[in-house]
Amino acid sequence: MSAPVPSAPSFRAAVEARDVAAMRACLAEDVVFRSPVAHQPYAGKAITSAILAHVIEVFEDFRYVRELQDADGHALVFEATVDGLQLSGCDFLVLDADGLITDFTVMVRPLRAAQALAEQMGARFDRIVAMATDQT
Repeated sequence: MSAPVPSAPSFRAAVEARDVAAMRACLAEDVVFRSPVAHQPYAGKAITSAILAHVIEVFEDFRYVRELQDADGHALVFEATVDGLQLSGCDFLVLDADGLITDFTVMVRPLRAAQALAEQMGARFDRIVAMATDQT
């Protein structure tokens, strides 16, 4: 019997359970992560899973509130709090034929909350890179 194929609902369940290993299992090796607060995309499973491991610590009261899908991908709309600021956002996921995430784009609003997110994640960047390096 083969292992279950990951999917956007599997990813959502992993995030809601705060299960970093399960989130990582949903990512393709060559996934590209497009951050709402960085100019350049991050390529690869190791850096993407390290970013996710830290962002679930930064987000408070995180919850998905809506899920949309079409033939091209999935959109998971979420709400959270960062430094006391309400934040709304969306994870846009593109999956490959195996159901693994190959493109992961995050958008957030409003600007003040996005800036707070950038500050929190920036303060953790060295630890994120170290975690990604340990995974390779």
